[in-house]
Amino acid sequence: MIRAAIVGLGRWGKTLVDAVQGRSERLCFTHAVGRDPERVRGDAAARGLAVAEFAAVLADPAVDAVVLATPHSRHLGEICAAAAAGKAVFCEKPLTLTKAEALRAVAACRDAGVVLGIGHDKRYYPSMIELARLAASGELGPILHLEANFSNEVAATQFTPWRDSERESPAGGLTGTGIHMLDALVRMAGPVRRVQAQLLSQKPAPDPHDTLSVILEFASGASGLLAAVRSTPTFWRAHVFGRHGSAEALGRNEIVVRKSGAEPERRRLAGGPDPVRANLEAFAAAVAGEAPYPVAPEAIVATVAAFDAIVRACAKSGAGEEV
Repeated sequence: MIRAAIVGLGRWGKTLVDAVQGRSERLCFTHAVGRDPERVRGDAAARGLAVAEFAAVLADPAVDAVVLATPHSRHLGEICAAAAAGKAVFCEKPLTLTKAEALRAVAACRDAGVVLGIGHDKRYYPSMIELARLAASGELGPILHLEANFSNEVAATQFTPWRDSERESPAGGLTGTGIHMLDALVRMAGPVRRVQAQLLSQKPAPDPHDTLSVILEFASGASGLLAAVRSTPTFWRAHVFGRHGSAEALGRNEIVVRKSGAEPERRRLAGGPDPVRANLEAFAAAVAGEAPYPVAPEAIVATVAAFDAIVRACAKSGAGEEV
């Protein structure tokens, strides 16, 4: 059993803890770290967690790993400190806000010999697993184009000042949820070479009304489109187009496959495990030395690099930006 400390016990920090506490045989949480210990004490006690300072957690030999659910601008410093203390690190997405910082974070974990995990839990949806398999299998032919959209009302219904600040969450809906789809596209098509992006805002937070539109050019030669709308009823899809067919993920357990000369095939997939728990357990297995963590450091950096370029392109009102 890997023993972990949660750093940041807000809404998502509690989601991470609740996904495994008493439910997993691979990972459990023993400590909680918060900027205001008194504010988190009740939530920590309800989950069987001791409240501790970050430095104390890093110095505790009984803690194997830290899980970061903190403001994005704090990730690099916390990752480097944890790695230096010999703790494995699981960090909520985005890993960092720039490519340069992502490279430093990955290097710190590599040099310390500790596992680095990332909070891309949507990778564990059955539909996304099958979509990635189809893209990699060659069944669709050479990959020509990809599209994705992740739009929702999270920023309106669960307003948090730091998450809605431009410094912590740039590019509208990209940082909170759109980055899941960006990760999916990078997973299937590889690193992004160039982006063009447009962010249009009609109303600031709370309840922001904005739209993000991104054109992507992958190093492989494939093209891509990414969109995110705040705020609108939840909708997400990921679609990969090849020469011989296309596949589209709609929801956690549904995928549509289209091939030349055949009717579209709509597949309902068996429900998988809680994706948040599945991701944390994959991280725990890697920390225990049982299996490599499924998302390689290079893939984590590639997603942050594309994220960074999109943010810069938005600031230029649609001008292209090299990754």
